[in-house]
Amino acid sequence: MTGRPLSRRHTLQTAAGVTAALTVAAAPPAWASAAGPGTEPGRTGKPTVLLVHGAFADASSWNPVTERLQQYGHRVVAVANPLRGLPHDSAHVAARLAAVRGPVVLVGHSYGGAVITQAAATAPNVKALVYVSAFIPDAGEVLGELAARFPGSRLEASLDHEPVPGPDGTPGVDLYIRPDRYREVFAQDVPRPTTQVLAAGQRPLSGSAFTDRMSSAAWHTVPSWTLISSRDRGIVPELQRFQAARARSRAVEVPSSHLPMYSRPDAVVALIRAAARTVTA
Repeated sequence: MTGRPLSRRHTLQTAAGVTAALTVAAAPPAWASAAGPGTEPGRTGKPTVLLVHGAFADASSWNPVTERLQQYGHRVVAVANPLRGLPHDSAHVAARLAAVRGPVVLVGHSYGGAVITQAAATAPNVKALVYVSAFIPDAGEVLGELAARFPGSRLEASLDHEPVPGPDGTPGVDLYIRPDRYREVFAQDVPRPTTQVLAAGQRPLSGSAFTDRMSSAAWHTVPSWTLISSRDRGIVPELQRFQAARARSRAVEVPSSHLPMYSRPDAVVALIRAAARTVTA
């Protein structure tokens, strides 16, 4: 499947319903605090929201989003993505999906977008995909090559490469963002004290993640939603727009860095909830 880069005007037009959700869902409604979690009037069940973090992070990177979703009564599972390459990581997430009863809204940030794209292909309970500042590759693609199609990312030049033994004992490479470049590249709109903590607690990404080839792409058969970060310096906005158009994703664009979970958590939550409302639990 092919597509053309998504213009800003086209993005906003095709995301009219989601944009409305961003307006009304900026904060939990009165009943959320008065009645308590899980008691939204008129909704007896919701799909599970399973969150998959990206590179250089752990499941706690979703905390601002998780907290808000729980206030709305959603069951949330924030998965520990191993970051050991696409085959291993997607198999790990697929196993977690198999353990969830009922329908799932599967959400991926950054590299996690590639992981959910492959994992959902073998998970029939995934009813919606949500991409947040993410890679959305097609079957047969390699992330390094996909990223290179649209220049401007500051990520590659900011990486440290550390030799490590691979799982089978052969030499491998782990990638980290240099701490002095973390905020500039990843999170220029997030408070500096927060980015300093995030930079210090990075989990490494196996270098193989950028050379592994995608075996499948669930977005061909599963409906998707995409949050495009228009100020992203890691995965450039042009690539995010192209991918969203190709996947025929319901897209919304926000003025955010690569970490909208911290700088625009209400927008992320609104998009996830827009996807969840299309799924019957």
